[in-house]
Amino acid sequence: MAVGVQSIFINLPVKDLTKSIEFFKALGFDFDEQFKDDKGASLIITESIYVMLLTEEFFSSFTHQKITDTSMENEVITALQVESKDAVDELVNKAIENGAKDKTTKLSEEEEAMMYYRRFKDLDGHLWEVMYMDMSAMGA
Repeated sequence: MAVGVQSIFINLPVKDLTKSIEFFKALGFDFDEQFKDDKGASLIITESIYVMLLTEEFFSSFTHQKITDTSMENEVITALQVESKDAVDELVNKAIENGAKDKTTKLSEEEEAMMYYRRFKDLDGHLWEVMYMDMSAMGA
């Protein structure tokens, strides 16, 4: 059953909004200038998927809870599917060149047959997974 969701907005707290914007621009992402100010910026993933990078103070005003210490814990893995193994490497290598930490882990043999992925933690410690899935290997 489809629920009728039109867009997804993922909200992530960031320590330094300017540095976060520069980081994601260096990876090739764009921002929606209509939703960008000194408290947050709308990172465009696709036409209907956005990541709202929000200053920690602004983010906290929505939750009234403590922000996860990403050096000790993961709050979420944001996974992006791309069109090829080369695209995985290109995006993750750019992230690492711009200050991200490589967090790739080993897949099982079964997983490796159908999926290629790498992970990185961005400047604020948020975990991103970039993957390519070989759909023809899914039935094997």
